[in-house]
Amino acid sequence: MTQRVLVTAGAGGIGLAIAKAFAADGARVHIADVNAEAVQEITRQYPEITGTVGDISQAADLDRLFGEMQSQLGGLDVLVNNAGIAGATSPVADYPIDVWNAVVGINLTGTFMVTQRAIPLLKQSSAGSILVMSSLAGRFGYPNRVAYSTTKWGLVGFTKTLSLELGPFGITANSIHPGAVEGPRLHSVLEGRAKISGRTVEAETDAAMANQAVKKFIDPADIAALAIFLAGPHARTISGQVFPIDGDSKSTV
Repeated sequence: MTQRVLVTAGAGGIGLAIAKAFAADGARVHIADVNAEAVQEITRQYPEITGTVGDISQAADLDRLFGEMQSQLGGLDVLVNNAGIAGATSPVADYPIDVWNAVVGINLTGTFMVTQRAIPLLKQSSAGSILVMSSLAGRFGYPNRVAYSTTKWGLVGFTKTLSLELGPFGITANSIHPGAVEGPRLHSVLEGRAKISGRTVEAETDAAMANQAVKKFIDPADIAALAIFLAGPHARTISGQVFPIDGDSKSTV
């Protein structure tokens, strides 16, 4: 069976690694992303990947996304809920309410709205899978990143509920929890920590590594390989589970 895959925030970072991995595995892939230039470039480079520009928290954008996705793929077997934003680096007492609302709007509400629309299509699949990108911050507290951590914890409950509701239809649902993933976003986080702590970025990098048993930041390709397995034929009875991929981190700090 040729899998039909939708990856949100699929034009960069972890999402792009996942989209490319599924495509290399023979799947037909559709990505959604707010970055129009990136979507255009990815779909130009990879003819097997199609894409839609849009914001998953906006109903009109989702109408266009699902219309274009169904036109391109003709159905859906795998939903990868990868879209999310980090929000501010600030203590709870000072956290801006507008930023809180924005993070909740994308990370939780947007993921809910995408999944709600995908469920009828996944029920038509003979092997439907939902993968939800949570985080190390969805297993531990995260000082100065309250909105991000709260939403990533919320996605665990969301995934567990999906597993219970959709299991009778043969649809699996699992959450993936990356730790510190190598790339520009990680470096931005480390810079934010340095500003708050007064330490250098190098010192914050050493502190992050000290928190891990395996002294290596996570390769997005490894996350993509895990996604391929969880959506594959040997994981049809794996559902409702939390999958850390974080070098055995002990906390977020």
